[in-house]
Amino acid sequence: MKKANSILSHILHLPQFKTLKSHYCYQKFISLLNPRFQKAIAFVYVRQDTLFVALSHPGFKMELNYNKDLLKNLLTMLAKHDEKCKSLKVSKVVLFNSKHNSIIREKKIEDTVPHYEEMAWGEFTIESEDKELREAFEKIRESIEQQI
Repeated sequence: MKKANSILSHILHLPQFKTLKSHYCYQKFISLLNPRFQKAIAFVYVRQDTLFVALSHPGFKMELNYNKDLLKNLLTMLAKHDEKCKSLKVSKVVLFNSKHNSIIREKKIEDTVPHYEEMAWGEFTIESEDKELREAFEKIRESIEQQI
């Protein structure tokens, strides 16, 4: 019986799965970036010595436009230091806005209604002599006791 490592190694060397190696390099490249840039990048790919960077929001385009050299240098350093990524050689960086909303990482929406446990016990004295006020305080006391 073959081990899982040998099966996966064999699959990775097949020509139709050549893109899996590059996907590993793209993920490693994004993980090496500043966390702010990681949020900005939806996905990357290399085609004909050009690094294409899809941005998750149009607001990041100007900021990353100033840092194109940083992206290019980081990818060349990754190609030098990682054996699996030696084939990645880039001469140009192109930034574009991603139209795929499913790729963009969405924040989890939290319920903003505060939920808390009742802290009162309903033990208080009613010192008012007004009949309406006494009845109102008695209703408050009853509602507090029901929640406990």
